[in-house]
Amino acid sequence: MSQMIEFKRPDGQTAQGWMVEPAQAQGAPGLVVIQEWWGLNDQIKGVAETYAEAGYRVLVPDLYRGQVTVEAKEAEHLMNGLDFADAASQDIRGAVLQLQARGCPKVGVTGYCMGGALTLLSTCFSPEIAAAVTWYGFPPLEYIDATKIRAAVMGHFATQDAFFSITQVPALEAQLKAAGVPVTIHTYEAMHAFANETQVDPHRVPTNRYDAQAAALALERTLAFLKQQLG
Repeated sequence: MSQMIEFKRPDGQTAQGWMVEPAQAQGAPGLVVIQEWWGLNDQIKGVAETYAEAGYRVLVPDLYRGQVTVEAKEAEHLMNGLDFADAASQDIRGAVLQLQARGCPKVGVTGYCMGGALTLLSTCFSPEIAAAVTWYGFPPLEYIDATKIRAAVMGHFATQDAFFSITQVPALEAQLKAAGVPVTIHTYEAMHAFANETQVDPHRVPTNRYDAQAAALALERTLAFLKQQLG
């Protein structure tokens, strides 16, 4: 079952998100899935369905408050208008707490592109997060207070990423390890958005390209990691 729900943010305000229940909801671990810069669209809902089929109760917070786009310029505008600290500390943490309130014994977070950056940022605000998986995204490294992270972290990064340079990943890994954060990094000979099956037209967004092989391997690694960390 999948539906839009309302949930409370830590500051008492109300947010909305797309909730997908697994076949066996009783005692299922929770997973917050964070959108790309396109918004809460059908593609990210499909990602949520995939994780629900793997046994997770999934909540995708609607960070853009109902706005979605297929145009890169508009997506950039929406992303630039987003308060990242508010999204991480309020919307995403609120989603984590909502899953806990629904009986999830452990909760993880995963996100793609912009959502990958927010995944790492959210671990600095939410000590409740047990596992975090970022897909081709990270915030400016000075925004990460790794001493506050209680989650185990996995990262999937593309060698030909035009948005999040692979050259910064070693510094990210070193920063996390220095704070004692368990971290596993994987790299793929691929371009940005390699796990997004809608990114197949090189003329529409030339920086992005779906890679079925890389996507399948990254998902396999993610599910094994989440099972280990969340049960």
